[in-house]
Amino acid sequence: MGALYVRKGTRMGSIAFGGHHERERRPGTENVPGAVALGHAAEYAARHVDAQASELAVLRERLEAGILARVSGAGVNGARERRIPNTTNIYFDGIDGEALVIALDLRGFAVSTGAACSSGAVEPSHVLTAIGLTPERARASIRFSLGESSTMEQVDALIGAVEESVGHLRKISPVNRAHA
Repeated sequence: MGALYVRKGTRMGSIAFGGHHERERRPGTENVPGAVALGHAAEYAARHVDAQASELAVLRERLEAGILARVSGAGVNGARERRIPNTTNIYFDGIDGEALVIALDLRGFAVSTGAACSSGAVEPSHVLTAIGLTPERARASIRFSLGESSTMEQVDALIGAVEESVGHLRKISPVNRAHA
């Protein structure tokens, strides 16, 4: 279930065929329970978005500060102001991002390399290189996303896991000994 806001006068064509719903735009029976659920979810989000955003920003700031204080050769990618509250992207010099993703996964944390719009790509994130990162630093970048259920304790555990994982990866890689 989803919603699409379309400006009046915008021309739209069908993406699926076979029925006459929504002015010939889609086939099938409308998902009434899904539409009701979407409406309730939107109402809930509208009532809680500001408080939740503030809470997530505090957790994100704690995550960034903790990692930067405990891991040498790390830095936050992008602007530090005017950004979404739940996500950060941090580089770790001398680290292969994919190796760090695996190391953190083994410790129970789900993170991603690069930027969201380049997930699954072999090349370094075009977004990270467009903001001035070298391909090496872009490949050494990890995206951390926090959610409504994230806690201070989980963030602290993640900081510790990042510190330990980066230390281990730098220790076992002869190329990266300078960052250990």
